[in-house]
Amino acid sequence: MKIGNEVHVIKLNSKGTKVWSYSGKVLSQSKNALLLEAYFNRSDLPFHGITLSEGDRFLEVYFSNRWYNIFEIHDKQTDGLKGWYCNITAPAEISDGTIPARDLALDLFVYPDGRQLVLDEEEFIDLELSEEENTHALTALQELQSIFKESAHFDIYQMVV
Repeated sequence: MKIGNEVHVIKLNSKGTKVWSYSGKVLSQSKNALLLEAYFNRSDLPFHGITLSEGDRFLEVYFSNRWYNIFEIHDKQTDGLKGWYCNITAPAEISDGTIPARDLALDLFVYPDGRQLVLDEEEFIDLELSEEENTHALTALQELQSIFKESAHFDIYQMVV
């Protein structure tokens, strides 16, 4: 995909059924990663002490070789950082113009001050995943927790190298 091109993100549930979709613009890419800019296209949503607002700017990095993606969330009016939303997913199938992302329920939210909140653990436990998928998902969560714990100044652009 070329820098500046539009890409269509399709969020799938763990069984591969489409849940939500939206478009974004390619900012950067490497062999196994793609960074795009997208805007929150849902009504305002209170979320663990912040509000995800329609029009908030998201910088989203997808990986074809990792079991997660990371969304850096910026306020639509001030561009201030609201935090990072990390989805545990199957590796992204990055193809020309489309990124289907199969979500595995488990998530990590990281506040700008470094606090971490693991989300949807019960939903994850209820999924009918293979032992291999379950192991990949839990390992991905640990990797994300480590990335954010060790990096006081996380830079999403550095994830696409």
